[in-house]
Amino acid sequence: MVSFGFGLLLVEPLNEIRLGGYKLGFWFAQQGSIYTFVALIFWYTAKMNKLDKKYHVEES
Repeated sequence: MVSFGFGLLLVEPLNEIRLGGYKLGFWFAQQGSIYTFVALIFWYTAKMNKLDKKYHVEES
């Protein structure tokens, strides 16, 4: 969603905003996907730890 939606579909309105000297549409296509993926990893880990505690199968 990030690389396709922001990097391709919404690139024109996003390119009017600059982030670190680069157009925001370009930034989302190049870096936004990586940061979103890393954020999803942390979100998944937190959710799985919560489920582990709920069902009493947490690791020692």
